[in-house]
Amino acid sequence: MKKILLFLPNGFEELEAVAFQDVMGWSREGGSEPVAVVTAGLRKAVISIWGTKYEASLLLPDADATGFDGLAIPGGFEKAGYYEDAFHPDLLELIKTFDLQGKPIAAVCVGALSLAKAGILVNRQATTYDLPANQRRKQLSEFGASVASERIVVERHIITSMGPATALEVALKLLELLTGEDNVRKVKHLMRFPAEG
Repeated sequence: MKKILLFLPNGFEELEAVAFQDVMGWSREGGSEPVAVVTAGLRKAVISIWGTKYEASLLLPDADATGFDGLAIPGGFEKAGYYEDAFHPDLLELIKTFDLQGKPIAAVCVGALSLAKAGILVNRQATTYDLPANQRRKQLSEFGASVASERIVVERHIITSMGPATALEVALKLLELLTGEDNVRKVKHLMRFPAEG
């Protein structure tokens, strides 16, 4: 069974994290290849931006990239301490390891800034949240990324996106990188996405 690590920083956007849980859950339920999700945080108790308390399955220092097939990072809000966790040295080192191993990394919204801060987006196409006044995209560019205006950007094994509304699409793209297009078609059918074609 494939396995992804879902990082939960304080102040994370719930929709952006739950999308990975849901899509991978449908793959386990009726897809052709199951994908497990393991949550990790810098502390066991993590509070989302909307105040919901979550318990991470493991502490980030205990997460070894060799035991996972992919990494997922939701975005979040600065006022809730998101960047303190999202820019933590332990996470940045883990991101570098996943990248060196060529494993899929999916970042929703400002989650892309963690990847950029880790240095893996230098001269690579990426995107992030554009409100207000492209502040976060400017920051992404300052970290060396080549900023694109698309809703979702896939650069080899790295997926970035521009906001919460893209969360399901990003989760499905991560599932595709892990298990292939046929499995994604099955999952989308089960989840009642409109038929393509």
